[in-house]
Amino acid sequence: MESEIALLLEGLDEAFDKQSWHGPNLRGSIRGVTAEQAAWRPGPDRHNIWELALHCAYWKYVVRRKLTAEKRGSFVLPGSNFFKRPEELSEAAWKKDIDILEEEHRKLRGVIAGLTLLGPKRNATLQLIRGAAAHDLYHAGQIRLLRRLIPAMLPRGLKAASARDRSA
Repeated sequence: MESEIALLLEGLDEAFDKQSWHGPNLRGSIRGVTAEQAAWRPGPDRHNIWELALHCAYWKYVVRRKLTAEKRGSFVLPGSNFFKRPEELSEAAWKKDIDILEEEHRKLRGVIAGLTLLGPKRNATLQLIRGAAAHDLYHAGQIRLLRRLIPAMLPRGLKAASARDRSA
């Protein structure tokens, strides 16, 4: 059983912040992103990088809550699922929300490390934890795509894109 926990933690960490074969994980996908870039929206009523990062933090909390039977409503921010961001466009506010993501990962990891995978809920627990890792990777991909779109929307990015197009 201990090896199963180790494998779950390894998969969770690879999806979040450890090197893996597939390229950038969730933490790597937001590395180097500025508050302005994180706040950029691809269109009206579309989520930005900032909101996706907090969404991932929230679902780490949900998985932890399901594993521990913690009461609902104990997430660090009011609300659920997606949080409108930015409330304040600053590097400090962006960093604070990244800290929430990292803290929720640390807490989830701690709960998983202490699990015993026995009983009738074993398979559901395994699926829940694997799902948390898959969720991180899904949104890491979305964030990488948004990062590629951002320069095309900024004046300097448009010039660089035009120069590349002319040389192709």
